[in-house]
Amino acid sequence: MTKTQKYISKRNLPTLALIGRVNVGKSTLFNTLTKGNKALISDIPGTTRTSNEGIIVWRGQEIALIDTGGLTFDDEKVPLADDIIIQSERAIKEADIILFVVDARAGVLPQEKELAKRLRKMTHKPVLLIANKVDNPRVEMTLTDKEWYQLGLGEPFAVAGASGKQTGDLLDHVFTMLETLDHNPEDADREDHYNETITVSLIGKPNVGKSSLFNKIIGQEKVIVSPMAHTTREPHDTLVTYEQTTTTGETIKQQIKFIDTAGIRRKSKVHGILERMGIHKSIHAADDSEITLLVLDGSETISSQDMQLGGLLEKRSKSVIILINKWDLTEENDDTHRNHVQRMVHSYFPHLKFAPIFFVSGKTGEKVHQIFPAILHAWHARQTHIANRALEKFLENATKEHRPARGKGTRHPKLLGMHQVNENPPIFELFIKQQTSLHRSYVHYLENRLREQFDFFATPIVIKLKKVHR
Repeated sequence: MTKTQKYISKRNLPTLALIGRVNVGKSTLFNTLTKGNKALISDIPGTTRTSNEGIIVWRGQEIALIDTGGLTFDDEKVPLADDIIIQSERAIKEADIILFVVDARAGVLPQEKELAKRLRKMTHKPVLLIANKVDNPRVEMTLTDKEWYQLGLGEPFAVAGASGKQTGDLLDHVFTMLETLDHNPEDADREDHYNETITVSLIGKPNVGKSSLFNKIIGQEKVIVSPMAHTTREPHDTLVTYEQTTTTGETIKQQIKFIDTAGIRRKSKVHGILERMGIHKSIHAADDSEITLLVLDGSETISSQDMQLGGLLEKRSKSVIILINKWDLTEENDDTHRNHVQRMVHSYFPHLKFAPIFFVSGKTGEKVHQIFPAILHAWHARQTHIANRALEKFLENATKEHRPARGKGTRHPKLLGMHQVNENPPIFELFIKQQTSLHRSYVHYLENRLREQFDFFATPIVIKLKKVHR
């Protein structure tokens, strides 16, 4: 039992922030530097809305990188522009060095001059001028033009984010700058005193309040929240260290990576390539997570899209915690009403009856503190391994209490044994005598008994039937 519980933010790595107007190639550069494809890339202005975060590993050391949404001014209108500015300002405050990215092929535009002026007023942190898309000598020759130096940011550093040209030189230069700031990168292979990182994704249809909930869970305004459908276009993750202090005074640390995903809806309602790409990345993020927080809108009835998402989780054998969000809007908040809603939710998601339900509010933070202990409980349950001897005793007691029911065959089934073949997720093999069959309802009965006896909290159980001669 814990005496106190709290969480703190990710490791204190030195941090770079990519800042610039729309369509200068920040997300492409972000993906190249972090060696991934986390950020969505397109020619559509305003593709990146919420700041992305990643880790650069260079010469065996790590630094953090933030990719911000493209800034725009009066002559370009991008949805959520004000929110993107707020996100960019927050990234600038967090960063040690600001990488001001400009499209070298387009040259220095009035927007860059305005942004450079704002940066000089906003911060005294070092700003490195990055001339991106320098992929041929003709473009590189233009970097000596006086307009680059009139920005007041010194000599531009030429790179090509798409090909990776001179990005290694850029990182060498950045590491030298960090040394002068006395904030050295950390060793990539250093040993932290943490347990294995738990990956948790939030999924749900658009506008169920995932981003508000995500911000409340991690304790920071990391993602843009808006009533506009599909505000979140790509998965956004944050590494959190959750601390528990036991009654004996011992502090236990657990790293949890939370992933806020784009709202997922049926293909017929998806509009545009960006939404399709975002949904694809969201499903991929759910695949990479051990635990999923399925977010439902408590102010609406459960839809067919909600049920389809539940089916997606069943097929992937993920541990699931169901969050009924916007519970602050409900007119009834007593135990009787909550129990009624729980029964209703499980009737819509019969394959997720193992999933606990929490009534929360991303707006007020109601009951959000209960999510962390539930995640740890589900994680430990997912790792459970049951010894063969204990399973033999379990099967003996279960069959005495409830005789196995036969399936389509005429012979009564005989169960010959059971053992666990996998954890995370827990998978069992049940041996039945050849030429007999077992009714599926009995398999469900064994699943429920296993969950009750061995505390497989929030975790699906897979039982595979294997016929043997004996």
